[in-house]
Order: sequence, then structure tokens, then C-alpha cells
Amino acid sequence: MFKDYNMNQVILPLDFERKLQENDIAYAVNDLVEKIPDEAFVCFLRETGRPAYHPRMMMKIILCAYTQSVFSGRKIEGLLQDSVRMMWLAQGYEPSYRTINRFRVHPEVKELLRQCFVQFRCQLVEEKLIDEEAIFIDGTKIEANANKFTFVWRKAVEKYSAQLVEKSNQLYDELLEQEIIPEIERESSDELTTEELTKVVEKLEDKIEEYNQKIEVNKDGSERKQLRSERKAPKQYHKQFKDFVARKQKYQNDMEIFGKRNSYSKTDNDATFMRMKEDYMKNGQLKAGYNVQIATEGQYALAYDVFPNPTDTRTFIPFLDTIEEHFFELPNYIVADAGYGSEQNYEDVLDNRKRTPLITYNMYRKEKKKKYKQDPFHIANWEYDKESDSFTCPNGKKVRFLSPSKRKDKDGFIRQFKVYECEDCSNCPLRSKCTKAKERNNRRVYYNEKWEQQKAYIRKQLSEEKTGEIYGKRKVDVEPVFGFLKANLRFTRMSVRGKAKVKNELGFAFMAVNLRKYTAKTQNLTINNDNNPTKNGSNHPKTMIGTIF
Repeated sequence: MFKDYNMNQVILPLDFERKLQENDIAYAVNDLVEKIPDEAFVCFLRETGRPAYHPRMMMKIILCAYTQSVFSGRKIEGLLQDSVRMMWLAQGYEPSYRTINRFRVHPEVKELLRQCFVQFRCQLVEEKLIDEEAIFIDGTKIEANANKFTFVWRKAVEKYSAQLVEKSNQLYDELLEQEIIPEIERESSDELTTEELTKVVEKLEDKIEEYNQKIEVNKDGSERKQLRSERKAPKQYHKQFKDFVARKQKYQNDMEIFGKRNSYSKTDNDATFMRMKEDYMKNGQLKAGYNVQIATEGQYALAYDVFPNPTDTRTFIPFLDTIEEHFFELPNYIVADAGYGSEQNYEDVLDNRKRTPLITYNMYRKEKKKKYKQDPFHIANWEYDKESDSFTCPNGKKVRFLSPSKRKDKDGFIRQFKVYECEDCSNCPLRSKCTKAKERNNRRVYYNEKWEQQKAYIRKQLSEEKTGEIYGKRKVDVEPVFGFLKANLRFTRMSVRGKAKVKNELGFAFMAVNLRKYTAKTQNLTINNDNNPTKNGSNHPKTMIGTIF
């Protein structure tokens, strides 16, 4: 005997919510988006045209799709037709893939995503899932939606631009020598501007037109032949200068796109070529990508930003500015790895923000080793005399203060150094091991007093029990978020182009990671407490069993 099954039976539509299990992730998505204030959606209102889908509904279906590792607009459209949770969130609406794609890259969606992160963090604080004691900062590089071989390099553009300037000046001088065109008014004798090159082209066109008229009027065959011969030179110069104008404009446009970068992709101009950890060819090939920075606590992404430069050191200060301006107030402790350790970053956290940086520097691990501490040629191991402001080298010679010095980096930050020079390195038996200076020169030491004080402060902080314990959580707090994003969510490549659009997509991706973790954690807490509410550790989160994604 079988249960009744009849395809011709009329069945009334049921509420889709009844088909969802109690712990379904769709409820977490719905609750989060419903907490966004109504004021955030006002900018989507339009007085004319066809009524639009409600942005709350659009936010829900895109977030839910990302939790299912679905990032394609067409596949999200497909889910709306056969996924119960998507049907419930959309309440029967089926926006097309074009509508979905237009919405997720809409400039105003940036504010909705910011509200999502703010509301989500408030929820974590209320439920005491995070303690607001510290944030953990790290970055990763994610491949852009760009072809691998569309690179444009700054050095190449500068090289060809310089050759263009030299060649155009040379040809312009030839034009004046041959008296083909009259001299034009120039801003500088070093370089012809785009406008000046255009003027040269116009004058050459006038010259060519003059020859054309003479040829047309003249009836003598030999004279016409002579005029055509004379016209060849202006026509050749005209072709070259016309090419110069186009190339000059292209190089100027390239330099504007570069900004402070060394490269960009022709497919996605905001993407920079950088080395990726996912090197499939094993040849260190550069790929177009973005440097993604996140701030986490409790393995939840609480803030994020996107940068075009591959090094983490220069992203630190602007990222902290983004957190304070758009997400939340910075906690007491800011934790990051050695890639963020620099004099400028330490100064910013300590002096400007009045916070405690738990950030190592590049030599931190090496300086703790016995080999480094016993190396007699490191200035850190030399005896220092405060009264005479001098060090004593391994050969017993005085290394005295010589002069102050300054160094300015690309961002304009100035570092102060004290230059010390040994009194006499001639005939020193340890010279080859101590210095690479030329034979007639003595060893010089550039000592950054402020940097050494900062390093001593960091060593002291990391040696204390409480701060050392906080720093010890860094790897298990921020690194898993990238693992969840790339391995569990399978988000390894952008599907949109342009920094603003990429930032929106990353917001959806990181919030999807947060929702999956939050749903799993709260469900496991409920299961464990229900099974044995009196047992010690019953509120400790277990594995992600029983959670519906």
C-alpha cells in the first residue's frame, strides 16, 4: 500500500515558513536585515516608474544565496524558483538576474551593508559572544575578475613617455629647421604638451591643404610632380605627430589610473597585480587582485575594507580610520602580526588613538633567539655610554655620535636617526665581519632612538601575562575567518569589477560567513544545553552538527 500520490490533485499553496526547520539559516538572515532602520532604505525610493522590489527583500535573498556559496546572478535567480528558504525570504517574488546584479553593485547598498555589520556586532555584544576587549586585524589577497595578462606597468609607461617626449622634441626642431611650419608658443622647452602637439598637427594639416590646392590649380605635370614630392614630408610628420597626440593622452590617462600604484589591469582598472598564495603554476606569477583587510573578534568579521596596494603596513592606518568612522569605536587592544609593525603605525596607535598595540615587528622572533643575543656585531649587543653618547665596538673602539639624519618614505613619514661612526676601523682584525664599508671608511651606524623605544615597549607588552594571552589568540581568531571564506564558502575570486562594486560583494561574503558561524554556534549551544543543562561546559560550542545551511 502506498501513500496517496496524484499529480492531478489541486493543492492550495502553503506558507513556505512551515517547510523550514527551526534552526534554518534563513531565520538568521531575516532577523538581521529586519533590524536595519527604515531610514537606510529611503534613498531607494523613486516617485516615477514601475514600483521597485523592496530593498529589504533584495538584501535577504542575496545574503542567503551567499551563505549557500552561490555568487552568480543567474544562479541566485534559479534558487528563487526551487529553494524553499529563498521563496520564503522573497515571499513569492522572482527578480531577474539583471535586477539582482544591479542591486548588489548599487552605490547605496554600501550603507545597507554597513548597517548589517553594525547591527550584527550589537547583537553579538548583547548576547555576550564577544567582550569588546580587543580586535584582531589581518589581510588577504583575493583575485580580481580580470584577465591574467592585462597588466600595465608604471615603469614601462614612464619609459615610453620619456621616449615620446624626446622624439617629439626632435621632430619639432626638424620642422622648424626645414621651415615646414612656423614656431608655436610653448609653455616649456623641455616637453610639448598635448595641446601643443595638437597645434602642430593642425598647422601640418594646413600645410598639406595648401599643397593640395596648389596641385589642384597647377596644370603643369612636372610642377605637380614636384609639389607632390614636397608634400610627402609634411604628410609623414603629420602622421607621426597625430600618433604622438594619441599616445600622449594614453600615457597621461595611465598615470591617472596608477595613482600611487605600480601596476593596474586593463580589465579592472582598480585591481593591482600582486603575488597570491594560490599559485597554481608554482612560478610566482603576479595576478590582478585586491588586498582585503578585516577586523575580527570571536572569529566574526566586524569590519572590512579593500586596498589596491599589496603591503599590509600602509593599509593599517586608513583601515583603523574606516573602522572608527563607519563601524565602531576601537577597543583598548589592537592586535596584528609583524606585517603591520612599523614606527608610523605604532606612533598612530599610541599617540593619536591612545590605544595599546599588540603588534610584533619583523625582527621580533629573531631577536629572542640565543644566536642573535650573542652576536657581538649587532649594535643592540654593544655597550653604550650615556655621558659620551657612544658605543663600544667588539674591537674596543669608540663609536661616537656624528650627526642627526632624516629619512622620508613614500607616504611622507619622516624618521629621525642618529648617525654614529667608529673612531678607527683601519687594521681592525674583525673588519670583514663587522662592516661592508670601503677600506678607507669607518663603520657607520644609523640608530633610530624612537623605533628602539617602541620595540622595547612591544616586547614588554607581549611578555606580560594578560596582553601576551590576548596576542596569543590572534591566529585562532582572525585566520579562521579567511579559511571559512575561501574553503567553506568557496569565495576565492571576485565576480564584479571596480573597487566600489568589489567592496559591496565582499560585504555580502563576510556577512555570509558571520551568519553561518552564528547560526551554527547558537544552534549547538541550544542542543548542548537541552541535552544536559546542569553539566559543566554545557554552554561550550561544539561542532557544527545539526545546523541547516
